[in-house]
Amino acid sequence: MIAYIVRRLLLMVPTLLGALTITFVVMQFVPGGPIEQLMAEARVGQGGEAGAYKAGRDLDKKQLEDLKKMYGFDKPLHVRYFEMLASYARFDLGKSFLQNKQVWDLIKEKLPVSISLGLWTFLVSYLVSVPLGVAKAVREGSRFDTLTTGLVLLGYAIPGFVLGLLLIVLFAGGSFLDWFPLRGLTSDNWDELSWGARIVDYFWHLALPLTCLVIGSFATITMLTKNTFIEEIRKQYVLVARAKGLAQKRVLYKHIFRNALIPLVTGFPAAFIGAFFAGALLIETLFSLDGLGLLAYESVIRRDYPVVLGTLYLFTLIALVTKLVTDLLYVVVDPRVQFGAAAR
Repeated sequence: MIAYIVRRLLLMVPTLLGALTITFVVMQFVPGGPIEQLMAEARVGQGGEAGAYKAGRDLDKKQLEDLKKMYGFDKPLHVRYFEMLASYARFDLGKSFLQNKQVWDLIKEKLPVSISLGLWTFLVSYLVSVPLGVAKAVREGSRFDTLTTGLVLLGYAIPGFVLGLLLIVLFAGGSFLDWFPLRGLTSDNWDELSWGARIVDYFWHLALPLTCLVIGSFATITMLTKNTFIEEIRKQYVLVARAKGLAQKRVLYKHIFRNALIPLVTGFPAAFIGAFFAGALLIETLFSLDGLGLLAYESVIRRDYPVVLGTLYLFTLIALVTKLVTDLLYVVVDPRVQFGAAAR
C-alpha cells in the first residue's frame, strides 16, 4: 500500500507539469494579453476616438517597455516558465496583473461563496438521493418507482440556468412574487442581526441558487443508488439470508447496505470537491454570487495569466489528491481490494 501511494504521488508531478505547460504555451498565442488590456483601457480613458488612438499610440511608445518589465514579459519565454514552476513548487501562486492582489488572497475572498454552494449542494444531494434510491430499489417496478424516476429525470433535463431564470421570474421580484433576494449570500444588515436571524437570512439567500444546483444532481445519485442496491439484492448471499428467515430490514441494512454503498462512499471525495470547484458560473452570475467560478471566467476573459495558471494549478492538484483518496477508500470500504498485491 505504501509503495502504491508513493507511485501515485510521483505520477502527480508529470500530470501537473503537463497541465501547466500546455496552458502556459497556449496562452502565449492568445491575442489580447494583460498589457494589451491595460493599453486599451488607457485609450478609452483619453477621450474621443481619434484623440484616444493618438494618445494610446504615444503611450505605447513611452510605457510599453516599462509595462513589460513590470509584468515580467521582458524575460525570455523559457525563463518565465521555469520561474513559474519554481514559484508553484513553493505554493506561491503569484500576483494578479489586473487586480493587484495575491492569487491566494483572491481565492480566499471567493471561498465563502464556493464553500456555501458546494457544501450544501453535496449534503442535500446525498441526503435526498441515497434514501430515495434505496426506497426505489425496494419498490422496483411500483408506481412510486415510476413516478419518482420521471421527476428526477425531469429535474436532470432542465438546465440549471434555465431553472434559475424561472425561479427569479416567479419568486425573486420578477413578474410574480418577491419572496427571495436576488443578490449575495447575506443581507446588508447582516452584522446587526442575531445569530438565529443570521441563519435564517443565510438560507433565505441560499434557497434559490441551491435549488438550481441540486435538482440536476438528484437523478445521477438516485439512479446509481437504486441500480447498485438492485444488483446486490439479486445476489446469492441475499437469497440465502432470506431463506434463513431473517427480517427484510435486517437483510437490507446489515447485509446489502454496506456492499451497495461502496460505489457511493468511494465517490464521496470526488463529489465533495467537485461541488466546490465545478464552477457554477451561470448560477453565480444569475444570483450575483462572487465565487470561484466567476473568478476563473473573468480571469480568462481579461487574460489575467497568474490567476488562470494559479487556479489551474490548485484545482488540478486538488483533483489528483482527491482521486488518490478515492482509490484508498476502496480499501477501507472493501478490504478485499489490495493495490500492492495487484501491482505485483
